[in-house]
Amino acid sequence: MKGTRNGPFTITLQNRLALSYALFISLALGLLTLVINHLTGLIFNGLVKDNIAEKSGEIVRVIGDLYNPLGRSFDHASVEALGMHFVHEGYLVTVEDAGGDVVWNARSCDMQECVDVISGIASRMEANFRVNGGIQKQRYPVYSGSGTVGTIIIETYGPFFYSETETRFVTSINRLLLMATAVLTLFSIGISVLLSRAIARPVNKSAEAARQLAKRFRRREAPAADHARSPAVSIPDRYQTRELAELSRSINALAEELEAGERRQRQLIIDIAHELRTPLACLQGDIEAMIDGVYRPDREHLESCHEEIVRLTGLVQDLTTLTALEGEGPSELSKPLHKTGFDLAKLLQGTADQFRAAAGEKGIALNLRLRESPVIADYDRLKQVFINLLANALTYTDRGSITVTVEGAGDASPACWIVSVADTGIGIPEGDLPRIFERLYRSDKSRSRSTGGAGIGLAIAAAIVHAHGGTIGAENRRDGSGSVFRVELPLLSGIRPG
Repeated sequence: MKGTRNGPFTITLQNRLALSYALFISLALGLLTLVINHLTGLIFNGLVKDNIAEKSGEIVRVIGDLYNPLGRSFDHASVEALGMHFVHEGYLVTVEDAGGDVVWNARSCDMQECVDVISGIASRMEANFRVNGGIQKQRYPVYSGSGTVGTIIIETYGPFFYSETETRFVTSINRLLLMATAVLTLFSIGISVLLSRAIARPVNKSAEAARQLAKRFRRREAPAADHARSPAVSIPDRYQTRELAELSRSINALAEELEAGERRQRQLIIDIAHELRTPLACLQGDIEAMIDGVYRPDREHLESCHEEIVRLTGLVQDLTTLTALEGEGPSELSKPLHKTGFDLAKLLQGTADQFRAAAGEKGIALNLRLRESPVIADYDRLKQVFINLLANALTYTDRGSITVTVEGAGDASPACWIVSVADTGIGIPEGDLPRIFERLYRSDKSRSRSTGGAGIGLAIAAAIVHAHGGTIGAENRRDGSGSVFRVELPLLSGIRPG
């Protein structure tokens, strides 16, 4: 244990698990030992009582055989010999004749021996087995022929007693149970340590991976090349326990996402620098030329500078808009999105009308396949989405047509509206499809401004669609004659077509 910021003393997960397992198993073993000992004692005590009863019956039978019917008396010498033998086994015998007169009494024969035997049995039972008892008497009639010829009284320590052999046996059993419990407890502690280590290992690796991630991404001052050369954080995820495997996979996914995010951040900085370099260089050259007198500060040159400034302003505004949209969470949608009820088909109709003139100049047919599609959404931002999609389609289409379609995802009561913008343009390289909605990404690697804008339009469209809880995607047409952009928008208000 060691002090940490979480408290003066903490305990590791491995130690906590090991202690918990060991304590649980030890308690279980202790309880099991007690139960076994108790049940064994009950069973053995029952057997001992049966043995005492059987032994008493044997004593009665043996002494009863010493009765002489002809002399109507017991063989006194034989009774005394057998009686003293039984005394040493813990049985004090008294023999009476039919008239109740004492024929032989163990106490009268050797009182001290009887006291020593009973005292020894009492001490053994009380000290070893905590059995506090006393002298119990049982009377047994002796039969000969058709009548009773006497009575045998047997005194024993009760409710039961163990012989020396039985005492050794019970003591050995108890000792073996204790030894087995001790061995199993030590074994369980070892197993607990191994199990806790196996469970804690992936958790510790995940924690170490998280620390490495935090340390790595805190060092923002390190050169990008150092980050590129450092190995990716990864931990094994081949665990049989589902939760541990999911934890490992989650850490690996987080590491991959952070790596990808860092790469995107570096690429964004490079892209922004690239996008700003050209207009700033043009501005710098024109202004220096006017300062040096090479150019006259006339309207033509000032308009050229103004055009570059407008382009820079638009780029900054687009980046600001994109940043704001990507920072919106589901719980904040009601603030940035100004939702109203409107017909999505009318929005698409109005947006398409803005591009008819430009499409006509290029000889491109602009086709609409619309249906009534009521939604509650932000009208202006959705319009920006379809302006960006139509502008993108018109930029990369030189002939053919652009078709805008609205369909319902479902039958008569759709769950969402699907808007498709299909063109017959140059299409999208397959390797660029997964990245076309990234900021400042354009499939033309030369990044010539004559072939497109700053590469933010599709990223803004995706951010707006996602803010509405929808999805956006792109694919090439199967016949290779262009591309198709699809936008799925949920019916946020629950309105269904009438």
